[in-house]
Amino acid sequence: MPIWTLHGNGRTLKPGEVVKPGERLSWGGTIAIGAQHVVAMFGATFLVPILTGFPVSTTLLFSGLGTLLFLLITRNKLPSYLGSSFAFIAPITAINAGKALQTPMQITQALLGVAAAGVLLAVVGFVVQAVGTRWIERLMPPVVAGSIVALIGFNLAPAAWSNFRLQPELGTVTLVAVILFSVLFRGFLGRISIFLGVIVGYIVAAVTGQVKFDAVAAADWVGLPQFHLAGFADPGAWAVVPMFLPVVLVLIAENVGHVRGVATMTQDPSINRHTGRALLADGVATTLAGAFGGSGTTTYGENIGVMAATRVYSTAAYWVAGIVAILLAFSPKVGAVFNTIPAGVLGGVTTALYGLIGVIGIKIWVDNRVDFSRPVNQYTVAVSFVIAIAGFTMSLGNFQLGAIVIGTVAALLIYHLGNLIARARKTGADDGGPIPAVGQLGGDPQ
Repeated sequence: MPIWTLHGNGRTLKPGEVVKPGERLSWGGTIAIGAQHVVAMFGATFLVPILTGFPVSTTLLFSGLGTLLFLLITRNKLPSYLGSSFAFIAPITAINAGKALQTPMQITQALLGVAAAGVLLAVVGFVVQAVGTRWIERLMPPVVAGSIVALIGFNLAPAAWSNFRLQPELGTVTLVAVILFSVLFRGFLGRISIFLGVIVGYIVAAVTGQVKFDAVAAADWVGLPQFHLAGFADPGAWAVVPMFLPVVLVLIAENVGHVRGVATMTQDPSINRHTGRALLADGVATTLAGAFGGSGTTTYGENIGVMAATRVYSTAAYWVAGIVAILLAFSPKVGAVFNTIPAGVLGGVTTALYGLIGVIGIKIWVDNRVDFSRPVNQYTVAVSFVIAIAGFTMSLGNFQLGAIVIGTVAALLIYHLGNLIARARKTGADDGGPIPAVGQLGGDPQ
């Protein structure tokens, strides 16, 4: 059992201080912080099973178990909650023509893809732990990494519209609420604007008689989650696995970014040494979830926000959050409540959410000052985006390649082969690195 040292008096923080991963507040304070982490992850984590057709309670269970596994594998030195990854939504729903899965066979096929992505991520974790992350940076420089992250979000745009148009009034109310919460409030409330927007939309739907509570009333308070086994013996399941592999690139970027963010905020560069373990842990958690009925996991930016707001980076709080998520998973009534969320509410929130995934990719370009005057960079993004947004597909025998796979392969090939040719020909079309900063970087104006 992990042991934490008490920070100060366990109740207050001095200006500039943080509670480090190996420290904790009083247990009362730790439980309160853990509860905040549960609220922060809830809004995003429950949306993935709702949108994909996976059982909500099962997803929550493996989210909680994955968090505890993550803490164990990273030796209790890296605070993180593993929530449902939105990167899996596109390949999962592609199995049912962009809609939530409807049959047990579709679910087992999708689970194999999730498990396969988890295994690959775990392998990457082993390699990173042995040789570092430089090879990832070479394979996925900023223009490629940003493209892959963004195209996954933009590929989901038709799914958002298909829900929104069913109840446009509810969709509009929900979307407006999400935006207003994000700009009206600072700190924690602003960071859970997605969750609060869903609550507003749900209340409006309930008041106007657009929510049916029959299933909620019939559900038991306590019961086992619904498990499914991945379709390892199903040839059709193996045919969809390639659609899931590009998601690994997103999970790598998210985990690496999470580790670096925690290291920066705690002013402890030694945390970066746990990058490989973080990838391995997320890979193991995703594999476990995929094998038995949960969605793939990833580190959560929402919980980074809670840590930044509270300055508490104690892994003890995440043990609390993981245990609470597991307990909630054994209440079928909780899952039934989430299943009553109307399509319009989902359409409104995903209009913002899927767009934000795209913005995260674009932010990678901005942060790294990608030079879009270079043709290689231009075409890497242009081609991959059109493929993703239009929903290109390609069949290779029994394998059906979706837009995310094709777009990812296109981005990698255009960038690396384009650079090779441009540099050999010395045309100046290659990626010349980040554009120089414009203007003065600091000091008094000249």
